Amino acid sequence: MFPASLFTAVLLALAVSANPIIQIRNSPITLPLARRLNLTSVHNLVRHDVNRAKALRARAEAVRSGVPLDKRAVVSESVDNQAVSYVATVAVGSPPTDFNLLIDTGSSNTWVGAGTPFTSTSTTQQTGQDVSVTYGSGEFSGTEVLDTITIASGLTIPAQSIGVASQSQGFSGVDGIIGIGPVDLTLDTLSPDTTAEIPTVTDNLFSDGTISAHEIGISFEPTTQDSVFNGELTWGGIDTTKFTGSLTFTPITSTSPASEFWGINESIKYGSTTILSETAGIVDTGTTLILLASNAFDSYQSATGAVLDQTTGLLKITSAQFAKLQPLNFNIAGTTFVLSPDAQLWPRALNTAIGGTANAIYLVVNNLGTLQGEGLDFINGMTWLERFYAVFDTANKRVGFATTQFTTATTN
Repeated sequence: MFPASLFTAVLLALAVSANPIIQIRNSPITLPLARRLNLTSVHNLVRHDVNRAKALRARAEAVRSGVPLDKRAVVSESVDNQAVSYVATVAVGSPPTDFNLLIDTGSSNTWVGAGTPFTSTSTTQQTGQDVSVTYGSGEFSGTEVLDTITIASGLTIPAQSIGVASQSQGFSGVDGIIGIGPVDLTLDTLSPDTTAEIPTVTDNLFSDGTISAHEIGISFEPTTQDSVFNGELTWGGIDTTKFTGSLTFTPITSTSPASEFWGINESIKYGSTTILSETAGIVDTGTTLILLASNAFDSYQSATGAVLDQTTGLLKITSAQFAKLQPLNFNIAGTTFVLSPDAQLWPRALNTAIGGTANAIYLVVNNLGTLQGEGLDFINGMTWLERFYAVFDTANKRVGFATTQFTTATTN
């Protein structure tokens, strides 16, 4: 009989090497994404993001040190449902079951079963492994299987490694996650074979020859609706219709723990005043807000005159202060990406959804909770990505950004 670890290694190797059961494509593959607002309590938005930041940092430090991570004790705060998310529909098995999965650049496991139950079919292969991941904003545990998954207009991967949740928290309204972060983030998520990496969907598409480039392009758009199809994920290339001008690429930072994720170096100015000198942080679709190290956040709050709203946890400004709000300038690899005053505002049409006052003016910049110099000093979350096109290039270990037609939009 095979030892469990050897059996897992064989199955995961098959997941990488198996040929796709439809024709090989050399052109990029696009998948439409739906933006959803899913809040269950006041403070949910900020607490979700801060808890997630703590969990990401703890996980990266555990991977770096080689010390096994107790995934159920990373964050002590209560677990909340996902706040704002981009969701794709993916079919699993034969006959297939459709699952609505969150797109997450801050993790790399793909799993199902949080809502719609998973049913084994003729294509399901057991690996003999358990799986468990904590996200700070939620967690799941269950078993790891190989199965056929179908994405993006019939594109099929015949042996994708996925988790099947036997229990989960924090994922009301969705069925799980497609993890599109670096594959190293899957380390220590299986047991008993804690040293096994789990090939991501992107890894398998590239290894199979289904896509010609080992990269992903992501397009989000600002919106004032709580649910709308306004995002696109492109595997194997970029969609030039989604951005303006040229792409600026920057290498993955060498600073840990940001280096374990899609981490980059950047500096930030409020108007002409530097509030965050060049430092390392991450780009993360699973974080809603823009989080800054506490010292930079304090400088931003002081410069804007904003007050902390006790109901929502967000910064709040008056109409007069909004009229004087300065651009927030992010310098990345010598290019300045300007977050306009409008882009710094939470959409007022969605104020009541987060427990706020209908016509109040809330800001999307918030406190990371740690001082600059700890190796993960900012998170450019979804509200940042809704203004800029992003390319996550695994092959060249870099991230690219460009402006879009929505960069200066007054959507707020």
